[in-house]
Amino acid sequence: MNAIDLFAGCGGLSKGFMDAGFDIIVGVDNDQAALNTFAKNHNGAVSLNADLSKQETFDEIKRIAGDREIDVVIAGPPCQGFSLTGPRNFDDERNKLYLAVIEIVKQYQPKAFIIENVPGMATLYEGQIKDEILHRFKKMGYNIECKILCAADYGVPQMRKRLIFMGIRKDIGTPKFPKEKLAPENYLTCRDAVSDLPSLENDLGTEEAEYNKEPLTDYQKLMRGNCSILYNHIGTNHTQMVKDTIALVPEGGNYKDLPTGWGESRKFHMAWTRLNGNAPARTVDTGHRNLFHYQYNRVPTVRESARMQSFPDDFIFTGTKTQQSRQVGNAVPPLLGQALGEAVLSIIQENSDNEE
Repeated sequence: MNAIDLFAGCGGLSKGFMDAGFDIIVGVDNDQAALNTFAKNHNGAVSLNADLSKQETFDEIKRIAGDREIDVVIAGPPCQGFSLTGPRNFDDERNKLYLAVIEIVKQYQPKAFIIENVPGMATLYEGQIKDEILHRFKKMGYNIECKILCAADYGVPQMRKRLIFMGIRKDIGTPKFPKEKLAPENYLTCRDAVSDLPSLENDLGTEEAEYNKEPLTDYQKLMRGNCSILYNHIGTNHTQMVKDTIALVPEGGNYKDLPTGWGESRKFHMAWTRLNGNAPARTVDTGHRNLFHYQYNRVPTVRESARMQSFPDDFIFTGTKTQQSRQVGNAVPPLLGQALGEAVLSIIQENSDNEE
């Protein structure tokens, strides 16, 4: 089965689909730093820096695909436009990125598609945007449903929620979302995810390093796979003031736990938040330096954030550290992607078995 990834970023969703058994033909985005990471980690898939609102991009995807059928389209379009335009203006220029996904599905008629977005999109304009998307795909011959999924339910040590649209061509079948793999009491924690990685207490680490202890959990074994080199595990050189301040925050605490007079420079909702090692991570962000390690007085490294997102250790992030953090924070967790990929694959296979 072949898939293309639109608004691919570094390719968390397509990495999950690869692990579910799909061939990724091309990843399209306009962030070259993220595409460089995508190209390094997707078995020869083409990374295409292009504008998805232009027909020539569709033509280029067609050229890259050649005579291969595009079975599945996966996409994570940004939704800025929808906060600016109401449902009556659905075809507004600012929504062109979402409209591009609809257009590409229309042109290729894949067997299935997955679109992911922020949960808030489900209730935007009292749900009218969501309803319009469902309506348009139904009109194009797809059975489509949407659901908010939590990554922690699928073995990701992070409380990340995403709105997922699953569309299945009407002649193939109907959407079935993947069953949750873990109950809340069995969620994986930050400690489960990263406690085997070097502490970096005495040095900031290097771009390529060695593991200094054995994996301590099944999840750590899964993330290491056959990897013998530790990539992207470099600490941040915080000022003494930052280190002294975060040292006063207990595990799982935030700026409200600081003594009077401390941490006055940051007073917003997420300021000076220390992860709780015994719970899944909060949503991994793009590196605003507000989320600190549960034990050490520093922000998580790119590799620690990648572990909390379920990127395996042999998935190497490229670019500056700021670019790498953004790539990790913007990605769909690969294990969630894999669960979705396996669900889609099983619906398509069930249909082909019935036809035989």
